[in-house]
Amino acid sequence: MKIHEYQAKAILKQYGVAVPEGKIARTPEEAEAIARELGTDVVVVKAQIHAGGRGKAGGVKLAKSPEEAREIAANMIGMKLVTHQTGPEGKEVRQVLVEQGLDIAKEYYLGIVLDRSRSQLVIMASTEGGVEIEKVAAETPEKIIKEWIDPLTGLRPAQARKIAFALGLKGDAFKNAVKFLHALYEAYVQTDASLAEINPLVETRDGRVLALDAKMNFDDNALFRHPDYAELRDLNEEEPLEVEASKYNLNYIKLDGNVGCMVNGAGLAMATMDIIKLAGGEPANFLDVGGGASAETVENGFRIILSDPNVKAVLINIFGGIVRCDRVARGVIQAAKNVDIHVPLVVRLEGTNAEEAARLLDESGLKLQVANSLEDAAQKVVASLA
Repeated sequence: MKIHEYQAKAILKQYGVAVPEGKIARTPEEAEAIARELGTDVVVVKAQIHAGGRGKAGGVKLAKSPEEAREIAANMIGMKLVTHQTGPEGKEVRQVLVEQGLDIAKEYYLGIVLDRSRSQLVIMASTEGGVEIEKVAAETPEKIIKEWIDPLTGLRPAQARKIAFALGLKGDAFKNAVKFLHALYEAYVQTDASLAEINPLVETRDGRVLALDAKMNFDDNALFRHPDYAELRDLNEEEPLEVEASKYNLNYIKLDGNVGCMVNGAGLAMATMDIIKLAGGEPANFLDVGGGASAETVENGFRIILSDPNVKAVLINIFGGIVRCDRVARGVIQAAKNVDIHVPLVVRLEGTNAEEAARLLDESGLKLQVANSLEDAAQKVVASLA
């Protein structure tokens, strides 16, 4: 689960992570009042959307007076902000963060994430802050410092000092960076985060070290331990069809293609999307109906897939292991009665009770094509688009 920058900073502050003073504003008048309250010569007005690259897109601006902060907020709130992460449709700005301006001496990058190849958390830091870390990794990987953390000992003081030293920090900034690292690590672990990214981490001219920007994602599977964090979810920032799918415990991700996919099992779903592309098509979604798919699950999956106007054909690819193929077939028949299936449909069912499923589909009178293999299914669904 993703949250906004201002929400991430509020959580980090609870764990002792240094962040600039600021408040959220939902109207231009609130932005002006906050700027007056902060009392600094310069304030920063930052659009709050779930996407990076806001600065380049005009979503981060400096204001030299409360009146200018109000004017910037008036232009920003309600605008469609288009960044390299939003896609061409952009995202609507509904609120802005108004923060104190800082006398910045240097910018850095700092992040914590799980390295699955080592089953350890890794802290990544770089002197190249304020830019896309992916670009740094691709062009100058030697500028990324990595420190893996033993889960039994946690972040050791020597490791925090090593990172601060590698960033070239000295004096008060060095001490503050070590404190910052320990606080950020504690926040990451205690909140069951899946990502904590500070970009940029800034050093001020008076030796302070603060999170100028902050991004946090949480492990959905651990949210039952943090009901207060679950309430921070902003559905306006999520794809509507993905929100709808989550209500029925469907794993759905919208893509840009035109072949709708309904599959059981994440691995089989990935393989299905790959073979659709190999056959010359483009998958319109990832949809895993899970191992215990019922007729209702299949019907809801159909309704969500067909809600995407880009879908011009649907491929159902089910391997009957935990879920029986005849149950899926009954779900397809039920869905056809309740949902308008107005596009070509290709079905491939293999495994438990596959013969029974084939008989049910054959006797249903539905207009569909039955495939004998995954390759055959992909070729038939792509051919139906012609």
